[in-house]
Amino acid sequence: MARPRMFLRAVEGSPALFCLAGLRPFVARHFSTGYVARQAAGAVEGGHSGNSVVSEYAAPDTGASSNVKESVIMRTYKPRTPGVRHLKRPINDHLWKGRPFLPLTFPKRGHGKGGRNSTGKITIRHRGGGAKRRIRTVDFHRWKGGPHIVDRIEYDPGRSAHIALVTNQANGSKSYILAAEGMRAGDVIQSYRSGIPKALLDSMGGVIDPGILAAKTAWRGNCLPMHMIPVGTVIFNVGSQAKGPAVFCRSAGTHAIVVSKEEETRDDGTKVMTGKYVTVRLQSGEIRRVSKDSCATIGVASNPHHQYRQLGKAGRSRWLNIRPTVRGVAMNSVDHPHGGGRGKSKGNRHPTSPWGTPAKGGYKTRRKHNYNKWVVDPRVRNMGKRRNKQSKGD
Repeated sequence: MARPRMFLRAVEGSPALFCLAGLRPFVARHFSTGYVARQAAGAVEGGHSGNSVVSEYAAPDTGASSNVKESVIMRTYKPRTPGVRHLKRPINDHLWKGRPFLPLTFPKRGHGKGGRNSTGKITIRHRGGGAKRRIRTVDFHRWKGGPHIVDRIEYDPGRSAHIALVTNQANGSKSYILAAEGMRAGDVIQSYRSGIPKALLDSMGGVIDPGILAAKTAWRGNCLPMHMIPVGTVIFNVGSQAKGPAVFCRSAGTHAIVVSKEEETRDDGTKVMTGKYVTVRLQSGEIRRVSKDSCATIGVASNPHHQYRQLGKAGRSRWLNIRPTVRGVAMNSVDHPHGGGRGKSKGNRHPTSPWGTPAKGGYKTRRKHNYNKWVVDPRVRNMGKRRNKQSKGD
C-alpha cells in the first residue's frame, strides 16, 4: 500500500518551545526520526494514496501569554465512512501495540464503571458501558532509586497521558510511570527522591554543588525532590506532601514551573534552602506552595495534542464509557427545572442545573471561610474578566 500524504511546513521557533532549562531538545529528534520524517520523505517521493492523511493545522488561540504560533500535526482519514469523516487523532506511532504488562494490571469491574460510589449512588452522571478495561498500577511515588531503562511507551485507557514501562537495572523489577513528552524506549531515567547516590556525591568531591547537581540530575523523566530542582525548570507529576504521591499536572500535556525557593546566599556564593516550601505556578495561573521534599518529574506530560482530537462519531464516545447528555428542555418537569411545557420552553427561568443551582453568570458556590492556605495567588476566575461592582454606576 502506498504511503499516505504528508503536509508539513517548518514553524519558526517551534523547537525552541521545548528546549528549556534542564531539558534535552527532544522535538528535533521527534521530527528527524520516526513516523513524521519517514512520511515526509514519502511525500517527496510522490506517494499520495492511502486511507490516512497526516495534516497540520494551527491550534486555536487559548489566550496564553506566548506569542509563538503553535502548529499541531494530526492524522486525518479519507471519508470512506461517515464515522471517519471528522476523525482526527494525534500521531502516536511510537506506542506499544501489544497487551500491557499483566502483573501490573487488574480488571475494572462492578458498578464503579457506571459512575457510582460505594453505596451505589450515581455521583458522576453520563458514565456507563464502554469497552473492557484493565487498570494500570502507576507508580506516582517513585521512591526506588538507581537507573531505570524504559522498555516501551504504552497507551493507558484510564488517563489522557501515556505511561512508560521501566525496568530497574539493579534487580530487574518492572513498574509503570507517567511518561514525559519525548521519552522513548531505551532511555535511562533515575529517581533521586530517596537521596543523592554515593557515586554522584563522590564525583562532586563530597560537597553538594547546586549547579553541578542540577546539570547531572535535571533531565527529562528524572524524578527529583523539589529542593533539588532549579528555579524556572518545567516540571510535571508534581507532589504536594513530603511523603505523598504526585497529585498535580498528571494530565496530557500539562506542566508547572518552579517560581521560587526559600533560600539564602552564603558568603562563598552558594545558595542554601532555609524554608520548608517551594512555590510553583500551574498552567491555570494559580501559584501555590508545596513541600520542599515533595516529588516532581522534569519535563512535560506526554501526549500534548490530546486536546485537539475529534472522535468523529457518537459510537466512539460510547467505547470510552461516555453516555449521552440529554438537554433539560427535552425532559419532563419532574426531571429538570427546564422541563415540561409546550414546545421548547424554559418557563421564563434562568439557566440552572438539575438541582436548581444557576448555571450561568459566574454564580459563586465556594464558601469564603473555606480558603486554601497553600494557594499563594489563585487563578483568575469570572471567565478571565475582573468585575468591579463600582464600575456599574459610572
